[in-house]
Amino acid sequence: MSTVTFQGNPLTLEGQFPALNSKIKDFKLLANDLSPRTAKDYEGKVLVIVAVPSLDTGVCDMEVRKFNEKAASLSDDVKIVAVSLDLPFAQGRWCGAAGVKNVETLSDHYSAEFGKNYGILIKELRLLARSIFVYDKSGSLVYSELVSEVTHEPNYDAALDAVKKAL
Repeated sequence: MSTVTFQGNPLTLEGQFPALNSKIKDFKLLANDLSPRTAKDYEGKVLVIVAVPSLDTGVCDMEVRKFNEKAASLSDDVKIVAVSLDLPFAQGRWCGAAGVKNVETLSDHYSAEFGKNYGILIKELRLLARSIFVYDKSGSLVYSELVSEVTHEPNYDAALDAVKKAL
């Protein structure tokens, strides 16, 4: 088990963080309209999974907005999804209010299986740790970041460089 901190206090992550070059782990998440999304839905694309604790927090809001802005200039071969434990309805409202159209928000609220399978479920808070996974078109993990302090932003430039190299 890995650890991250929240305002300097250590927290425990459940599961195993994926290793670089490992194949994408399947997942079942809910879109805003409650339809299921799995890894198969993104086959043949460079997939960027942005995991955040909650869209209703300042850092998460800013992070997903930044990825939304960057996504507009990326190839159609790139798909960016933001995953949280927020309810799909709340995610939909947030996207509408924030004007987010280039990032698909997906919910892991039902079972938190995505969080457990990707090693980013914060045991003490039942939230996802801030992290990024970039998979190339063949489904291999080419970049990942687990942000050690939950209240900090990720390294946007490194993630976007990995996306460009994966194209």
